[in-house]
Amino acid sequence: MKRILIAGCAAAAVLGATSAFAQQTIRVGWTIPAEESKYWMMKRPDQFPDLGKKYNIEWTQFQGTSPMTQALAAGALDCATQGVLSLANGTVNGGLKAYIVAQHVYEKPGGFSVYWAVKDDSPIKTIADLKGKTVGISVLGGGTYGPFAMLLKKNGVDPEKDIKLVEVGFAVSEDALRQGRVDAVNMNQPFAARAEAKGGTRKLFSLSDVMPNIVQIAEACRADFVEKNPDLVKAYVADITRAMKMALANREETLKVVNEVMKAPIPVLETYLLKDNDFARDPVAAPNFEAIQKMLDIYAETGMLPKLNVAQFKGPITAPQ
Repeated sequence: MKRILIAGCAAAAVLGATSAFAQQTIRVGWTIPAEESKYWMMKRPDQFPDLGKKYNIEWTQFQGTSPMTQALAAGALDCATQGVLSLANGTVNGGLKAYIVAQHVYEKPGGFSVYWAVKDDSPIKTIADLKGKTVGISVLGGGTYGPFAMLLKKNGVDPEKDIKLVEVGFAVSEDALRQGRVDAVNMNQPFAARAEAKGGTRKLFSLSDVMPNIVQIAEACRADFVEKNPDLVKAYVADITRAMKMALANREETLKVVNEVMKAPIPVLETYLLKDNDFARDPVAAPNFEAIQKMLDIYAETGMLPKLNVAQFKGPITAPQ
Protein backbone atom coordinates (compact mmCIF):
# COMPACT_ATOMS: atom_id res chain seq x y z
CA MET A 1 0.00 0.00 0.00
CA LYS A 2 2.86 2.31 0.91
CA ARG A 3 4.62 1.50 -2.37
CA ILE A 4 1.46 2.28 -4.31
CA LEU A 5 1.08 5.62 -2.53
CA ILE A 6 4.69 6.57 -3.25
CA ALA A 7 4.29 5.59 -6.89
CA GLY A 8 1.13 7.64 -7.08
CA CYS A 9 2.90 10.67 -5.64
CA ALA A 10 5.74 10.25 -8.12
CA ALA A 11 3.28 10.03 -11.01
CA ALA A 12 1.53 13.14 -9.77
CA ALA A 13 4.86 14.95 -9.62
CA VAL A 14 5.64 13.96 -13.20
CA LEU A 15 2.22 15.10 -14.35
CA GLY A 16 2.68 18.36 -12.49
CA ALA A 17 6.03 18.94 -14.16
CA THR A 18 4.53 18.15 -17.55
CA SER A 19 1.69 20.57 -16.90
CA ALA A 20 4.12 23.30 -15.87
CA PHE A 21 6.11 22.75 -19.04
CA ALA A 22 2.95 22.90 -21.16
CA GLN A 23 2.09 26.25 -19.58
CA GLN A 24 5.43 27.56 -20.82
CA THR A 25 4.80 26.56 -24.43
CA ILE A 26 3.22 29.02 -26.87
CA ARG A 27 1.39 27.61 -29.88
CA VAL A 28 2.24 30.03 -32.68
CA GLY A 29 0.90 30.19 -36.22
CA TRP A 30 3.02 31.54 -39.06
CA THR A 31 2.99 31.86 -42.82
CA ILE A 32 5.06 33.00 -45.79
CA PRO A 33 6.27 35.66 -46.55
CA ALA A 34 7.48 38.69 -44.55
CA GLU A 35 7.82 37.28 -41.04
CA GLU A 36 11.55 37.69 -40.60
CA SER A 37 11.29 37.97 -36.81
CA LYS A 38 9.68 34.56 -36.59
CA TYR A 39 12.08 33.08 -39.13
CA TRP A 40 15.03 34.23 -37.00
CA MET A 41 13.44 32.67 -33.91
CA MET A 42 12.82 29.41 -35.77
CA LYS A 43 16.21 29.11 -37.43
CA ARG A 44 18.51 30.88 -34.94
CA PRO A 45 17.00 29.96 -31.55
CA ASP A 46 20.44 30.17 -29.91
CA GLN A 47 20.26 33.96 -30.38
CA PHE A 48 17.36 34.18 -27.92
CA PRO A 49 18.38 33.39 -24.33
CA ASP A 50 14.82 32.77 -23.09
CA LEU A 51 13.69 30.63 -26.04
CA GLY A 52 13.96 26.95 -25.21
CA LYS A 53 14.73 27.76 -21.58
CA LYS A 54 12.11 30.00 -20.02
CA TYR A 55 9.55 29.14 -22.68
CA ASN A 56 9.07 27.07 -25.83
CA ILE A 57 7.25 27.60 -29.11
CA GLU A 58 5.19 25.07 -31.00
CA TRP A 59 5.26 26.37 -34.59
CA THR A 60 2.46 25.63 -37.07
CA GLN A 61 2.52 26.86 -40.66
CA PHE A 62 -0.66 28.06 -42.38
CA GLN A 63 -1.61 29.09 -45.90
CA GLY A 64 -2.73 32.57 -44.83
CA THR A 65 -4.05 34.72 -42.00
CA SER A 66 -7.75 33.85 -42.04
CA PRO A 67 -7.19 30.13 -41.21
CA MET A 68 -5.06 31.31 -38.29
CA THR A 69 -7.91 33.57 -37.15
CA GLN A 70 -10.16 30.51 -37.05
CA ALA A 71 -7.52 28.57 -35.13
CA LEU A 72 -7.20 31.40 -32.59
CA ALA A 73 -10.96 31.58 -32.16
CA ALA A 74 -11.11 27.81 -31.65
CA GLY A 75 -8.36 27.94 -29.03
CA ALA A 76 -6.00 25.86 -31.19
CA LEU A 77 -3.39 28.66 -31.29
CA ASP A 78 -2.21 31.12 -28.68
CA CYS A 79 -0.60 33.68 -30.99
CA ALA A 80 -0.49 34.07 -34.76
CA THR A 81 0.19 36.35 -37.69
CA GLN A 82 -2.92 38.35 -38.52
CA GLY A 83 -4.14 40.66 -41.26
CA VAL A 84 -6.28 43.52 -40.01
CA LEU A 85 -9.39 42.36 -41.86
CA SER A 86 -8.92 38.73 -40.78
CA LEU A 87 -8.60 39.72 -37.14
CA ALA A 88 -11.56 42.09 -37.30
CA ASN A 89 -13.75 39.46 -38.97
CA GLY A 90 -12.77 36.97 -36.31
CA THR A 91 -13.81 39.47 -33.66
CA VAL A 92 -17.14 40.33 -35.29
CA ASN A 93 -18.16 36.92 -36.61
CA GLY A 94 -16.16 34.42 -34.59
CA GLY A 95 -16.29 35.82 -31.09
CA LEU A 96 -12.50 36.12 -31.01
CA LYS A 97 -11.00 38.44 -28.42
CA ALA A 98 -7.36 39.08 -29.17
CA TYR A 99 -4.67 41.69 -28.63
CA ILE A 100 -2.21 42.96 -31.21
CA VAL A 101 1.20 42.58 -29.56
CA ALA A 102 3.59 43.36 -32.42
CA GLN A 103 3.78 44.20 -36.11
CA HIS A 104 5.62 42.47 -38.92
CA VAL A 105 5.39 44.58 -42.08
CA TYR A 106 3.51 47.50 -43.57
CA GLU A 107 3.39 49.28 -46.91
CA LYS A 108 4.89 52.71 -47.38
CA PRO A 109 4.98 55.06 -50.38
CA GLY A 110 7.69 53.98 -52.79
CA GLY A 111 8.03 50.54 -51.26
CA PHE A 112 6.51 47.22 -52.26
CA SER A 113 2.75 46.81 -52.40
CA VAL A 114 1.00 43.52 -53.05
CA TYR A 115 -0.21 43.62 -56.64
CA TRP A 116 -2.22 41.64 -59.19
CA ALA A 117 -0.45 40.65 -62.36
CA VAL A 118 -1.56 39.50 -65.78
CA LYS A 119 0.41 38.11 -68.68
CA ASP A 120 1.97 40.64 -71.04
CA ASP A 121 -0.23 39.52 -73.93
CA SER A 122 -3.43 39.45 -71.85
CA PRO A 123 -6.39 41.45 -73.20
CA ILE A 124 -6.99 42.61 -69.61
CA LYS A 125 -5.89 46.25 -69.52
CA THR A 126 -8.03 47.66 -66.71
CA ILE A 127 -9.71 46.39 -63.56
CA ALA A 128 -13.06 46.57 -65.34
CA ASP A 129 -11.74 43.98 -67.81
CA LEU A 130 -11.67 41.40 -64.99
CA LYS A 131 -15.42 40.81 -65.34
CA GLY A 132 -16.03 37.18 -66.20
CA LYS A 133 -12.41 36.24 -65.47
CA THR A 134 -10.76 33.87 -63.03
CA VAL A 135 -8.74 35.75 -60.43
CA GLY A 136 -6.36 34.25 -57.89
CA ILE A 137 -5.95 35.40 -54.29
CA SER A 138 -3.66 33.89 -51.66
CA VAL A 139 -6.49 32.99 -49.28
CA LEU A 140 -10.18 33.86 -49.29
CA GLY A 141 -10.99 36.35 -46.57
CA GLY A 142 -7.32 37.00 -45.80
CA GLY A 143 -5.58 40.27 -45.16
CA THR A 144 -5.32 41.26 -48.81
CA TYR A 145 -8.98 40.65 -49.60
CA GLY A 146 -10.30 43.88 -48.06
CA PRO A 147 -8.46 46.45 -50.18
CA PHE A 148 -8.69 44.11 -53.19
CA ALA A 149 -12.49 44.00 -52.95
CA MET A 150 -12.69 47.74 -52.39
CA LEU A 151 -10.63 48.46 -55.48
CA LEU A 152 -12.74 46.17 -57.66
CA LYS A 153 -15.97 47.76 -56.42
CA LYS A 154 -14.62 51.24 -57.16
CA ASN A 155 -14.10 50.12 -60.72
CA GLY A 156 -17.53 48.58 -61.19
CA VAL A 157 -16.59 44.96 -60.54
CA ASP A 158 -18.46 42.98 -57.88
CA PRO A 159 -15.84 40.64 -56.34
CA GLU A 160 -18.54 38.18 -55.35
CA LYS A 161 -20.55 38.06 -58.57
CA ASP A 162 -18.51 39.36 -61.51
CA ILE A 163 -15.37 37.23 -61.19
CA LYS A 164 -14.44 33.69 -60.23
CA LEU A 165 -12.19 34.13 -57.20
CA VAL A 166 -9.98 31.16 -56.39
CA GLU A 167 -7.31 30.53 -53.79
CA VAL A 168 -3.77 30.47 -55.19
CA GLY A 169 -0.90 30.49 -52.71
CA PHE A 170 1.80 33.09 -53.27
CA ALA A 171 4.41 30.40 -53.95
CA VAL A 172 2.49 29.04 -56.95
CA SER A 173 0.91 32.28 -58.20
CA GLU A 174 3.43 32.78 -61.00
CA ASP A 175 2.97 29.24 -62.33
CA ALA A 176 -0.83 29.52 -62.13
CA LEU A 177 -0.71 32.70 -64.23
CA ARG A 178 1.77 31.46 -66.83
CA GLN A 179 -0.08 28.16 -67.24
CA GLY A 180 -3.40 29.91 -67.75
CA ARG A 181 -5.15 28.54 -64.67
CA VAL A 182 -5.99 32.12 -63.70
CA ASP A 183 -6.29 35.32 -65.72
CA ALA A 184 -4.88 37.51 -62.94
CA VAL A 185 -3.19 36.69 -59.66
CA ASN A 186 -1.76 38.36 -56.58
CA MET A 187 2.00 38.68 -56.32
CA ASN A 188 4.07 38.98 -53.18
CA GLN A 189 7.80 38.89 -52.51
CA PRO A 190 9.98 36.98 -53.28
CA PHE A 191 7.73 35.48 -55.93
CA ALA A 192 7.08 38.87 -57.55
CA ALA A 193 10.81 39.49 -57.93
CA ARG A 194 11.27 36.05 -59.47
CA ALA A 195 8.45 36.60 -61.96
CA GLU A 196 9.65 40.07 -62.88
CA ALA A 197 13.15 38.73 -63.56
CA LYS A 198 11.74 36.17 -66.01
CA GLY A 199 9.53 38.73 -67.76
CA GLY A 200 6.26 38.10 -69.56
CA THR A 201 4.00 39.53 -66.86
CA ARG A 202 2.82 43.03 -65.98
CA LYS A 203 1.22 44.73 -63.01
CA LEU A 204 -2.50 45.46 -63.32
CA PHE A 205 -3.08 47.13 -59.94
CA SER A 206 -1.68 47.18 -56.42
CA LEU A 207 -3.32 47.48 -53.02
CA SER A 208 -1.70 50.87 -52.44
CA ASP A 209 -3.92 52.21 -55.25
CA VAL A 210 -6.85 52.16 -52.84
CA MET A 211 -5.37 51.99 -49.33
CA PRO A 212 -1.98 53.59 -48.67
CA ASN A 213 0.16 52.69 -45.64
CA ILE A 214 -1.49 49.30 -45.16
CA VAL A 215 -0.45 47.33 -42.10
CA GLN A 216 -0.07 44.06 -43.93
CA ILE A 217 0.50 41.70 -41.04
CA ALA A 218 0.66 42.03 -37.27
CA GLU A 219 1.08 39.56 -34.43
CA ALA A 220 -1.96 38.87 -32.26
CA CYS A 221 -2.47 36.71 -29.18
CA ARG A 222 -5.71 35.53 -27.64
CA ALA A 223 -6.74 37.89 -24.86
CA ASP A 224 -7.37 35.10 -22.36
CA PHE A 225 -3.92 33.67 -23.04
CA VAL A 226 -2.26 37.05 -22.52
CA GLU A 227 -4.15 37.70 -19.30
CA LYS A 228 -3.36 34.26 -17.87
CA ASN A 229 0.28 34.21 -18.98
CA PRO A 230 1.62 37.80 -18.91
CA ASP A 231 5.25 36.87 -18.23
CA LEU A 232 5.23 34.27 -20.98
CA VAL A 233 3.80 36.73 -23.50
CA LYS A 234 6.25 39.43 -22.42
CA ALA A 235 9.13 37.05 -23.13
CA TYR A 236 7.68 36.18 -26.53
CA VAL A 237 7.09 39.79 -27.55
CA ALA A 238 10.54 40.79 -26.29
CA ASP A 239 12.03 38.14 -28.56
CA ILE A 240 10.01 39.32 -31.56
CA THR A 241 11.43 42.79 -30.94
CA ARG A 242 14.93 41.37 -30.54
CA ALA A 243 14.52 39.37 -33.74
CA MET A 244 13.33 42.40 -35.72
CA LYS A 245 16.37 44.37 -34.60
CA MET A 246 18.70 41.52 -35.62
CA ALA A 247 16.97 41.03 -38.97
CA LEU A 248 17.42 44.70 -39.86
CA ALA A 249 20.94 44.97 -38.47
CA ASN A 250 22.35 41.89 -40.21
CA ARG A 251 20.91 41.71 -43.70
CA GLU A 252 23.45 39.12 -44.87
CA GLU A 253 22.37 36.67 -42.18
CA THR A 254 18.71 37.51 -42.72
CA LEU A 255 19.07 36.52 -46.37
CA LYS A 256 20.35 33.13 -45.21
CA VAL A 257 17.57 32.73 -42.64
CA VAL A 258 14.83 33.56 -45.15
CA ASN A 259 16.43 31.24 -47.70
CA GLU A 260 16.31 28.40 -45.17
CA VAL A 261 12.62 28.99 -44.48
CA MET A 262 11.30 29.88 -47.92
CA LYS A 263 13.82 27.97 -50.08
CA ALA A 264 13.99 31.02 -52.36
CA PRO A 265 17.45 31.47 -53.91
CA ILE A 266 19.56 34.12 -52.21
CA PRO A 267 20.17 35.93 -55.55
CA VAL A 268 16.39 36.40 -55.84
CA LEU A 269 16.07 37.53 -52.22
CA GLU A 270 18.98 39.90 -52.75
CA THR A 271 17.00 41.87 -55.35
CA TYR A 272 14.45 43.14 -52.83
CA LEU A 273 14.68 41.87 -49.24
CA LEU A 274 15.07 44.78 -46.81
CA LYS A 275 15.58 47.18 -49.70
CA ASP A 276 13.46 50.14 -50.82
CA ASN A 277 11.35 47.87 -53.05
CA ASP A 278 10.36 45.66 -50.11
CA PHE A 279 7.73 46.07 -47.40
CA ALA A 280 8.59 48.44 -44.56
CA ARG A 281 9.32 47.27 -41.01
CA ASP A 282 9.20 49.10 -37.73
CA PRO A 283 12.67 48.79 -36.12
CA VAL A 284 11.21 47.39 -32.88
CA ALA A 285 8.12 45.69 -34.36
CA ALA A 286 5.80 48.23 -32.71
CA PRO A 287 2.15 48.10 -33.87
CA ASN A 288 0.91 51.20 -35.68
CA PHE A 289 -2.51 51.41 -34.05
CA GLU A 290 -3.29 54.72 -35.75
CA ALA A 291 -2.84 53.17 -39.20
CA ILE A 292 -4.85 50.12 -38.15
CA GLN A 293 -7.71 52.38 -37.01
CA LYS A 294 -7.71 54.10 -40.41
CA MET A 295 -7.99 50.71 -42.09
CA LEU A 296 -10.88 49.72 -39.83
CA ASP A 297 -12.61 53.02 -40.63
CA ILE A 298 -12.29 52.42 -44.37
CA TYR A 299 -13.66 48.90 -44.01
CA ALA A 300 -16.61 50.30 -42.06
CA GLU A 301 -17.26 53.06 -44.61
CA THR A 302 -17.44 50.50 -47.41
CA GLY A 303 -19.76 48.20 -45.46
CA MET A 304 -17.25 45.39 -45.03
CA LEU A 305 -17.26 45.69 -41.24
CA PRO A 306 -19.27 47.43 -38.56
CA LYS A 307 -17.59 50.39 -36.88
CA LEU A 308 -14.72 49.14 -34.71
CA ASN A 309 -12.35 50.88 -32.32
CA VAL A 310 -8.75 49.75 -32.42
CA ALA A 311 -8.63 50.16 -28.62
CA GLN A 312 -10.23 46.72 -28.28
CA PHE A 313 -7.08 45.22 -29.82
CA LYS A 314 -4.75 47.00 -27.41
CA GLY A 315 -3.72 44.79 -24.54
CA PRO A 316 -1.36 45.11 -21.59
CA ILE A 317 1.65 43.88 -23.60
CA THR A 318 2.90 45.31 -26.89
CA ALA A 319 6.23 45.87 -28.60
CA PRO A 320 8.42 47.68 -27.79
CA GLN A 321 8.73 46.56 -24.19
